[in-house]
Formats: sequence, C-alpha cells, structure tokens
Amino acid sequence: MRRDPLIALRPWETPEVTSWGRLPMNAVDRRGDALSLDGSWHFQLLPTPHGCSGEWTRIEVPGAWTMQDLGDLPQYTNFRMPWGEFPPASPAANPTGVYERSVDIPVEWAGRRIVLQVGAAESVLLVHVNGRPVGISKDSRLAAEFDLSDVVRPGDPATLRLTVIKWSDASHIEDQDQWWHAGITRSVLLYATDPLHLADVTVRAHQDGELRVDCQVRDAAGALPEGWYVTGALGGQLLVQDAEFDRVNAEDMRVSDFLGEVRLSATVRAVRPWTAETPELYELTVRLHRADGSVADTSHHRVGFRDVEVCGPNLLVNGERVFIRGINRHDFHPLTGRTVSADDMRADLVLLKRFGFNAIRTAHYPNDPALLDLADELGFYVVDEANIESHDHAHEIADAPRYLGAFVDRVSRMVLRDKNHPSVIIWSLGNESDYGANHDAAAGWIRRHDPTRPLQYEGAAKLDWAGPSVASDIACPMYAPIEDCVAHALSGEQIKPLIQCEYSHAMGNSNGTLADHWAAIESIPGLQGGFIWEFWDHGILQRVSDGRPAGRAGAGLYDNGVAAPGHRWAYGGDFGDSPNDGVFCADGLVFPDRTPKPAMYEHREIAAPVRLRYCRGVFLVQNRQHFRGLEWLNAEWCLVHENGDTQTAPAVLPDVLPGSTEAIAMPFPVPEGEAWLTLRVTTARDEAWAPRGTEVCLPQVRLSTGVAAAPSQESVSGASVEVDGEGRLVHPLLASPPVLSLWRAPTDNDEIGGMAARWRDWGLDALVRKVVGVDREGAHVMVRAEYATGAGIVRHEQVITPVSGGLRIEESAELPDALDDVARVGTVFETVGGLDVLDWYGQGPWESYPDRSAGAPVGHHSLPVDELFTPYLRPQESGGRHGVRRFTLSAPDATGLAVDLGVPSQVSVSRYRAEDLAAATHHDELVPRPGCVVHLDAAHRGLGTASCGPDTSAQYLITPGIHRWAWTLRVL
Repeated sequence: MRRDPLIALRPWETPEVTSWGRLPMNAVDRRGDALSLDGSWHFQLLPTPHGCSGEWTRIEVPGAWTMQDLGDLPQYTNFRMPWGEFPPASPAANPTGVYERSVDIPVEWAGRRIVLQVGAAESVLLVHVNGRPVGISKDSRLAAEFDLSDVVRPGDPATLRLTVIKWSDASHIEDQDQWWHAGITRSVLLYATDPLHLADVTVRAHQDGELRVDCQVRDAAGALPEGWYVTGALGGQLLVQDAEFDRVNAEDMRVSDFLGEVRLSATVRAVRPWTAETPELYELTVRLHRADGSVADTSHHRVGFRDVEVCGPNLLVNGERVFIRGINRHDFHPLTGRTVSADDMRADLVLLKRFGFNAIRTAHYPNDPALLDLADELGFYVVDEANIESHDHAHEIADAPRYLGAFVDRVSRMVLRDKNHPSVIIWSLGNESDYGANHDAAAGWIRRHDPTRPLQYEGAAKLDWAGPSVASDIACPMYAPIEDCVAHALSGEQIKPLIQCEYSHAMGNSNGTLADHWAAIESIPGLQGGFIWEFWDHGILQRVSDGRPAGRAGAGLYDNGVAAPGHRWAYGGDFGDSPNDGVFCADGLVFPDRTPKPAMYEHREIAAPVRLRYCRGVFLVQNRQHFRGLEWLNAEWCLVHENGDTQTAPAVLPDVLPGSTEAIAMPFPVPEGEAWLTLRVTTARDEAWAPRGTEVCLPQVRLSTGVAAAPSQESVSGASVEVDGEGRLVHPLLASPPVLSLWRAPTDNDEIGGMAARWRDWGLDALVRKVVGVDREGAHVMVRAEYATGAGIVRHEQVITPVSGGLRIEESAELPDALDDVARVGTVFETVGGLDVLDWYGQGPWESYPDRSAGAPVGHHSLPVDELFTPYLRPQESGGRHGVRRFTLSAPDATGLAVDLGVPSQVSVSRYRAEDLAAATHHDELVPRPGCVVHLDAAHRGLGTASCGPDTSAQYLITPGIHRWAWTLRVL
C-alpha cells in the first residue's frame, strides 16, 4: 500500500515543517469573486492521525467540531498546556477530523489558475484533492491557499478532503488564555484567476496625500508574457507613475516591468486623513492588463491616508499624540466558539465604539480579516498580534532554532495579509513567550518589510521599560501599578511611549481604580493609555441537562447576560475537561451574549469626548478628542435637586477645537441645597456605529453642597422600640433584624487575590453575635454586642430611637488593629416579601462601588429589585450602588419602607444573602429569597483587579478603628 506523503511527514510533531505546497500570503482581495464552500460537509472524527476510517456524519463549516456535539468537547486552560508532553511533542491521543465534500469546478474556469483557500484550521491542515496530496499548513489563525490547477478539471466534480489534526508541535506556540477547540473555524473558498495574475499589492498612503502602490505580478507558466501593464484608480481617478491627479495623461498609464514588480504613485490634493475619530476611506482599484489592454486581474482596496511614528515617549498618529483607549479582543462566540460572522464582528465594534473605545489589540493572534475591514470603516487603532504564545514552555522555545521558522512565518504572513489596513498602527510579535533570538529575527523581518509602523512585544520590554530593545518600540507592560507607571514617566529615563498591552483585568465584579489610572494617564506626559483585559466573558452556552454545548440555534437562549432556564454559561471544568483553569475565562467587559457589564459605563464616562467643569460660577466644556470638533453631537441639560425636582433644557455646544475648552451658558439658576447638573450628550446625526440620538456620555458637576433639611430626628415622646431577648430590633417590615456585617460574597478578585481566604480565616463569613448589654434610657434602646474573630474582638453598638414616622438607628463598630482589611463595615437586614421596587437618590442607575463610580451619575433612580443584580458568571458580590443618600423599597400598592442615610453610603439590595452567592458556582444553582437582603455600608472595600493585576488603592481599603454610621427607617 502506498503511504500518504503528507502523513509520512508527520507534521504534527515536526516544528521544522511549517507548510508544504502552501502559496505565499498576500494582500490581494479575492473574496468578491470566490465560490463559497461553507455549509455542510461529510465528517468523521478519528482518535489519532493514524486512526482507521470511522463512521461518517455531517458537520457545519466553518465551525469547530468541539462545538457541534461530535464527542470532543472544549477545554479551558489559561497558560498550562492541556497535556504534559514537552515541546515539540504532542500526545498520542490526538483527535483528527476528516472533512470531505464534492464540488463542481465551473467549466468557465478552463485555462485558469484555481486556488483553494481555507480561512483557518486548528491546528494542522492536510489537503487532498481527488485522492492526491496537495499541501500542509500550520498556524491556526491565518488562511492557507493551495493551487489546485493540476489536480482538478473544469466541468468535472472534484472531491476535497481536508484533514485537521488537533494537537501538534505548533500547539506549544498557540498556548493562549482561551478555550482549546479544533476544526475549520473560518470560511473555505475556491476562486480562479488568469494565469497572469496579481501576486501581491502593497499600499502606502500618507497623511500629506502621497500614495504609493507596489504590485507583484506573476504568471502560472513562470515567465511573464510581454506587454502587460498595471493601472490603478482612486475614487474613479486614474493612478499613474509619479503623477498628480490634475496631470493624468493617457499616454502614461502603461507601467510594466518584466521582473514582475510595479509601482504606481500619485499625490492626492486636499486629502482627508484617516484617524479613528475620522475614518476617511478612498476606494482603490488595481488592474493588471494584458498586452491588448484587456483586464487579467483586479484587486480592490479601501485606502486611509495616515502616518504613524514613535517620537521619543510619544506615539503619534498624523503628528498628534493620541490616547489609546483600548481593549483586548478574541474571536469568540458563545454558540460557535472561535467562528464569528461579519455581523458578529460589526456588533462587537459598534458596541465598543459606543462605550468610548478607540483601539483593539487582537489578542493573541490575527483576528478574522473582516474585523480589520470593519476597524478601517468604523475607526479603531489596531495592534495586530501574531499567533505566537508559548506560555507554558516560553523559556525553552524563545531561543530554540527548531521554532525559528515558525516565528518568522507567523509574523511575516500576518504582515503580508494586513499591511494595507490603515487601522493597523502597530505590529505585535505575539504574547507571553519569554524573549529570545526568534523574536529578534521576526522583528528584523518586519523592520525591513514595513518601516512605516512601530512594533511591540511585551516580553522584550518587561524587565526594562527604558531599555533599547530592538524588538519593541513601545514599553507595553501588563498590569503595572499606577504608581510604577507614574514613577517611570517622571524618572527622566523614559525613551518610549508607555502603553500597557493589558491592564484593568475585567474578571467578575472588577475594574476598580480605572478612573484613577486615567487621571494619571491624562495628566502625566509619557503615559498614553492601554488595553483593558478583555472584551468578552468566554462563557459557552451549555445545556444543564446533558452537559453538551448548545449548538448553533441560539435564539431565545440568553438575554441581558443571563442564560435561559435549562442552560448556563459554562467555564473551565464544566465539560469534564482536565486540567482546567475554571472561571478565569470569564474576564470580559461584556457577558457572553454581548450585554455590557456595569464597568463599561465607567469606561464610557472616562473616555467621553466632552468634559464639563464648573469653576467660580462659569461652566466650561472641554473637547477631549484629538482630531474632531463637537459638531457631530447634541446635548441637553438636566438639573437634579436632592428634593426630587428635575429640570431639563436644550444645550448648544460651542465650537470647540480638539483639546480646547470654551464657556457654555446654563439656563437655570443655581438652586439651594444639593444639586447636580448633567450634560446629556448624544449623536446629532446617524453615525456608522450609532443612530441619531444615541447617548454618548453624561458629564456631571455638583453645583452646591448644601443639604436640605432632613426629616425630624427628634425622639417621639411616648413611642417605644421593640427588641427581642437578644436585643434585636423587631419591625413589621423586617424578616430579619439589622446586624453587623463585615463580609461580602467574594468577588473573583477577592478569591484569587487572597483576601477571601483571610476573611474566612478570621471568621467574617460566619460572625457569631454575643449580646453584652441591652439598656433603655427613656425612648432610647442601646444594644451592645461583641463578635469574636480570628483577629480579635469586634465591638458593635446600636442606639435605636423612635422618631417621627419611624426609627433612628445610630451604630458604631470598633475593629481591632489586626483586622486591617475587611470587605465592608455596615448593617444587613432582610425585609418581608412583596417589596419589589427600589427608588433611590444617589449614583446610578448602574452598579457602582467606591473605586468604580465615575460612570454612575447622581440622580433619582428606580429599578425593580430583580434588575439590580449583576449576573457575573460565578455568583459573587454584585448590584451595589455607591453614594446613596436615601431609598425606598415598595410594593405595587406603594406601601413599603424608606431609609434615610444622611451621608452618601454604599447600598445593596438583593434577593440573595452573601452566603447564597458564595456557595454557588453557577446561577442556575441560586434560589431567590422572597424578601430583600439589604446592606447599608459605612465603608465598603474597593474592587481592584487582583485576579490578575494590582489590588485596589490604599484609599479604598477599610482600616481598623471605630466606624460610625446612622440611618432612619420609616414605613411608607
């Protein structure tokens, strides 16, 4: 029996083999004329590459087989490889998918060059056509093309067999923090060209209007025929060699070179430059002509005229220092895994644009090519990252000669594919792969091929931000503390822009101190932004009944971040995958269904194009953009008084240049008492990413600090306070009395950062109350209690006084010195059932916390209690509202209770106790309580980002000593 030469190469264990028979990567656009091979294919899943033929079934292409109920399920690891073999070895149990389908080759393709394109295959692709071996490709995130001209006949059917091997030596450099999948995850195409064809097109367009188009021309026969030439047209105007558009001469249009290299150049007058704020694009058409003038090949491009450079500690776009308000983004979908449609990607970018993001890092591989088309169109700065991460074995691989070819291959193919996109402003050599000669080799290739863009690599700069590393033009650390960034910028040693490639880890209830980061970035030269980790929670929709992925039919299976009954968001370990890294994949700013988390509103306000200031009776509007005026925006004033009054009026935004500030008139007199003025800013016209009237930001200023007279706090004669034998308040609307709380259901940051373990060790999750004394003095009742903890005794005191319409509760808690970092200090009680609506005066309407409150304006807000809860994938502390002055909890008949806090406080109202949340691993395990669990906090610990990065700042920690707070409880 003749042995298959592709199998004989054993490409799954040979790092020296990166490809065989694969065509060079290029930037010629063929998608418009291609024949799609997406859809249903015959499929069988074998246990190993040498496995015997099994039972045939059907599979959808594109789509990972791990998401199609075929027996091999997803697995999540952060940086550990899923198996123990060291590079370049792969495991013997190696699932291998065999795809087959027949395709009729169009008869009109006779005499043409026929090419197969497989958009992405994970991890090794073997191609056979009509039983003949055609080629091999590695690199799971870039397309592979193969010339089929010699193995198919136009007019006849052809049998395509694509064999995909899950694990290989290449898996060791695709060790990214994401689900492991397998299969063909991007589209498969078949197209034909003339034997004389465009092999590549390189476009360089500068902000001054200078345009250069370099073309490579090849012929399938080898030698180029005589007389061919290339022309180009930009927006309908012909491009010729060294010409301006007002001097185009038909005699000059023919440009040819028998070496197959051509350059077209022109100067575009009055060019409109491309930026993320003003994504101006020009249509470019490049045509290759035969000697008789007929067109042999065509390529279409959208051109953006812009320049990028690093000048000392500044990254400049078109000469301007721009803030990078970035996010890390994977290709991800909760139903299809790594397969995303163009509509999915547009929805991703539209959402990001609406929340103030202007930059994307393609973590950690080149994303689907449609993403860059959309980034060009909608306006995003892109760090395009090569598919290289060897996290588990980084040190062994960075200098390994056997992986040198793979490093250069992956980096160069990314650049060749994406070089014509104006959105791509920086090349990245990959992620978390140590630093070695292989990186320097790849960096050298980029610098030679594309000197128009800087490049970055965190591993090359992490030990010395001011070092002259050849592999990174930018200091791009991960999760550096604010203090370290500031110290570096002020050190006098900074020589590169400091733009964190990852910061503010968005795992669970997180992103604390984001506003503090940006206060430093915007005020200190040399700090220029960063990329939040990350966009998505990578939860996979899972049927709880049988533990399998839900498949492709997703209508109605999730809403507002919550999976439908009978389903849940699965994370590591939920498919029986071992090893796994649990819920660490749920670290995004949006839920798996793309519902924004509350932290998105925090970012929106921090990134707002308009800022509002109030200074000595004058209102100032600042344009925080770099290139655009405010003409695209409308605005409305909203004045909120603490007594409940609200006034609105149209606002006319002044003509403010980027970075400038102008005065603006407010139509209202400044009221007495506490009042807040908000400028509601919306789009004035339809934008590509938002219809007219879309809310852009809500800048707010406090006008006065006076507080109106509070309800009477005087004791009511003849009234009494009812307490039980343990000194606990008895009240008709309370199902459980107010007691001291020092605990919260640990957030992911609390758990991974180690705080939750300390709180448990101290016993804060199960405080035992010991009554020391209950004293009555007139109408007052004083209750003294002690709580024994592993760090000493906490003394708590309540003084309860009847006042007009209710009760006044004054409290204090004394924390011993050893209890130096608790979750909260405050009161918790539970209400009777039926109180289903919360109305409050304070920050909102979104969830907010002490170190994440910039995006929640002060106002009068109202929500059903069930909508206050935030369904983070692993249940945890959520739903808090910061700066609450007072609130009511009411039933449909308007009965209920009211709480006045006097001073802005942290409040949460939930259907779950802290222990309910802490005990659950998924939301389908939670059972709502009939009443409300209410926390009133005198102090609440900040959230920070300690699951991967700095904890919260010291100012948001709770210190030992005496804490005092007071509140009034009334019946509505």
